[in-house]
Amino acid sequence: MAFLLKTLAFSYLLTGALLAVLAFFLYRLGLGEKAVSAALIAIYVAVPFFGGHMAGKKMKNRRFLWGMLLGAAYFLVLAAVSFAAGPGEAGFGTSFFTTLALCVGGGMLGGMLS
Repeated sequence: MAFLLKTLAFSYLLTGALLAVLAFFLYRLGLGEKAVSAALIAIYVAVPFFGGHMAGKKMKNRRFLWGMLLGAAYFLVLAAVSFAAGPGEAGFGTSFFTTLALCVGGGMLGGMLS
């Protein structure tokens, strides 16, 4: 279980790095809302994918399940931070469940392909 926490920590370091790159491009290129939304969706899929891939390689059996677990944990931390940062903005709307599906699906795919 400690390995999953390390993998989750790696996932959030990767998220921070990718968000910093996105912020740089937003500043330098003046990206539009659609481009930023597409980049965030890519991050929501890619980061749990890499985390699920790492978890699947380590655990060896039921790799898809470990990837799903990592994707779900990634989403739960993301949702908790979102709710804490702005409870008025975050809610159980369509994007909430879409983001959940993207994170869990990305983690599961990463575990399956490990």
